[in-house]
Amino acid sequence: MPETVVITRPRAQAEPLAARLAAGGHPAVVFPLLEIAPLADDSALRAALAQLDSFALAAFVSPNAIDAAFAHVKDWPDTLPIAVLGEGSRVALARHGVGCIVHSPPDPEHSDSEGLLSVLDLAALRGQRVLLVRGESGRELLADALRAAGAEVVAVPAYRRSVPALSPALARELAPLLATPHLWVVTSSEAMRGLAALAAALDPQGHVVKMQQQQFIVPHARIAQTARELGLTQVTLCASGDEGVFAAIQSRV
Repeated sequence: MPETVVITRPRAQAEPLAARLAAGGHPAVVFPLLEIAPLADDSALRAALAQLDSFALAAFVSPNAIDAAFAHVKDWPDTLPIAVLGEGSRVALARHGVGCIVHSPPDPEHSDSEGLLSVLDLAALRGQRVLLVRGESGRELLADALRAAGAEVVAVPAYRRSVPALSPALARELAPLLATPHLWVVTSSEAMRGLAALAAALDPQGHVVKMQQQQFIVPHARIAQTARELGLTQVTLCASGDEGVFAAIQSRV
């Protein structure tokens, strides 16, 4: 019997992959390890989006950042290029009908800030304004590198993300998933750490053994390193986006 795949992305991003896996004969369960919520005050985001003609580049750190921003934008200017980190963000832009130039890391196995910086013409951005749309928290590497290159970075939060608390309902859902080996798709270090914390809260004595019997597919070496720091060894690195995850799962058949 095919192994069950547990998809831990936020629900809106997880369900299309779950449907595709199910159609391909892979039982899939959506168990979001990150909750995405709108900001109580999005005035900074709206103010930045009202000045799009003043920017030389707009960078989005995730599909959630794109969706949050495009809720306030009817027509994206074709002359304003966009920078994104992964295939999921390219898909989100296509969904919003974006027709401008889009920069992204050339290697799908390195869909991160470092990969994006390798393809940007940083010299051309010196003295230019760059809009960076992101969550309330996250890595500062991209913003710091752009500033170091001489760009004026306007970084605005677009959403809030958090690991869910271990409610009784969540405990009833998580317990059977950890009781037997499954294949987990984890797409951020925050989610990996969140899963470990939830497992420890659920079963303080046996969580280590239960976590070590699970297998993980991750799209970035940084997430794999987080897994190793948590004592997890059954980790497979894949390319970013649904295609990369699907290919990694198919290769196990």
